[in-house]
Amino acid sequence: MNNDVEVPVRRGHRDVKSALLLIALGGAVAAGGSGYPIGLLAQMGPGFYPTALGLILAGLGFLLLLVPALGSAEEREEETRAAVDPRGWGCIIGGIVAFLVLGNYGGMIPATFALVFIAALGDRGNSVLGAALLAAVMTIVAVVIFWYFLGVRFPLFTWGG
Repeated sequence: MNNDVEVPVRRGHRDVKSALLLIALGGAVAAGGSGYPIGLLAQMGPGFYPTALGLILAGLGFLLLLVPALGSAEEREEETRAAVDPRGWGCIIGGIVAFLVLGNYGGMIPATFALVFIAALGDRGNSVLGAALLAAVMTIVAVVIFWYFLGVRFPLFTWGG
């Protein structure tokens, strides 16, 4: 049984609100990060990453959402979208909670797997097998990027707190 409700939404209006949110969030992160020493590209300070990521977020919000949304009136036609699905929200929040708990008591590998697996189940189009495969691949990618390349020493496996 499909309980999706079709709701008319103006695309331009929604994109403008989304763009303004990204710009505000990116600006706030960049402003907070600029309070720390930024350093040089060869010797980055603690404020480098938050400032750079905040500016990138604000720039992408401006370029990819705000500029096209304020474009031609023909692009601002009404479209329909499904109403908010509580299953999706529940799975995303559940995945984050699972990551927090398992990150503390199980380590990076079980925490990352659980996060992606539970969040992927929020999409009604995903099967359990598909969610498990996605979680396995993303866990490998996270370990390679964060643990191996970036040197984040989050234990891969721990037993207990």
